[in-house]
Amino acid sequence: MTDLSNEHENLRAARARSGSPFLSPDQAAFYLSLSPRTLQEYRSAGTGPRYRRHSRHIRYHIDDLDIWSRSVGEAGSDA
Repeated sequence: MTDLSNEHENLRAARARSGSPFLSPDQAAFYLSLSPRTLQEYRSAGTGPRYRRHSRHIRYHIDDLDIWSRSVGEAGSDA
C-alpha cells in the first residue's frame, strides 16, 4: 500500500470513529493494523473481534475492537 493509500484509509477510519462507532471490515482491519483477509479469517474461525450484521453488511463496533485487541495483547504480557 502506498503512503497516500494508508493516509486515505486512516482518514476514513478517523471519520468513522467520529461519526459512527461502527466500522466496515476494511476500516476495522486498518484500525487493528491487520489485513482485511486476516480479519476475515479470524471471523470465519470465530477467533476475531465481535461483529454484527446490519442487513447484509458486517460491521465492527470500535469498542469491541479495542476489547479484543487488549485481550489478545494480554496473552503475551507474561513474557
